Amino acid sequence: MTPVATKTEAKGEKVVSLFPQDQKESEKKWGKAVMAHGYCIFPSILLRAQGRLGVNAQEMIVLLQLAEHWWKAGNKVYPSKEVIAQRIGLSAKQVQRHVKRLEELKLVQRRERYRSGGSRTTNEYDLSGLVAKLKAIEPEFAEVKRLKAAVTKAGGIKAALAGMQ
Repeated sequence: MTPVATKTEAKGEKVVSLFPQDQKESEKKWGKAVMAHGYCIFPSILLRAQGRLGVNAQEMIVLLQLAEHWWKAGNKVYPSKEVIAQRIGLSAKQVQRHVKRLEELKLVQRRERYRSGGSRTTNEYDLSGLVAKLKAIEPEFAEVKRLKAAVTKAGGIKAALAGMQ
């Protein structure tokens, strides 16, 4: 399906819909007023692979908060720890610890930013590590999907596995 970009105004903000029919389905599920505040796109594999990535529940919430700010492929994100903390009911120090863990897992790369006068501002976060990990494990998810589909076909999984050799 080819995306069709359309713009709508939502309380002074521009909302770009890639698939108008999907937005309508979302409006049916969530309500038009709720959807008018925007939405975030991230791959379902991110949620399905949470355990595989070694990310606990609070780390995942921090990761999703970072992803909510990421709109263009080449851009980095820079929400403050305080904003994330306020949204999810943690302290800024707890968010900082979770980001440190995401860095250790090589899912996020944090870079300190400074204003022209030398004072600190919000950190910049690069999610390319997360993208790389998801791309690396995606073939296994694709294989499981293929095998799942094979269950209902003649020969089942055994035939699908035999076809691989």
